Amino acid sequence: MKIIAKNKKAFFDYQILETIEAGLVLTGDEVKSLRSGNVSMSGAFAHEREGELFMVNVIIVPYQFAYDKTNDSGDRRRKLLLSRKQINQLTMAVARRGITIVPLKMYFNKKSLVKVEIGLCKARKKHDKRQLLKDRDIDRETKRDLKNVTRD
Repeated sequence: MKIIAKNKKAFFDYQILETIEAGLVLTGDEVKSLRSGNVSMSGAFAHEREGELFMVNVIIVPYQFAYDKTNDSGDRRRKLLLSRKQINQLTMAVARRGITIVPLKMYFNKKSLVKVEIGLCKARKKHDKRQLLKDRDIDRETKRDLKNVTRD
C-alpha cells in the first residue's frame, strides 16, 4: 500500500469515530497525476447527493502531459464507490448525530487501484484542541528525557 496523500488537518480538527475504505471514480490523467503526488486534501469532505456519496474540495492538479486539456478544473466532485448499505449507514449517521464524513488518506492498494479512507468524524472544540497539543508536548518531552536518561 502506497500512501498518496494524508489529511493531517482532519486528524487535528476532528475526532475520528469510524473509518471506511472506499473506491474512487477518476479519469486516466487524474491517476497519473496522483502517481506523481499532485493532490491536496485539506478542507475536503464528503456529502450525499441523489443517493450517492461524493467527495468535495479534493484538488488533484491536472497532469501536465495529458492529451486532453479540456478538463482543467482540479477540484471537481468525485464519486465514492460504496455499497448501498454503507451509503445508507453513513447518511443516517450524519443526519442523526451531527457527524461529518471526511476523507483521511488516499492510497494505492495492492492491485494499484486508488482507494480513499473516509472517516465518520465529530468536530473538536477549541479547548479539546488545546488539550491535544498539551498532551503531545508532554509526550514529546518525556520521550526526550527518557532517551537522555538511557544514554547517560
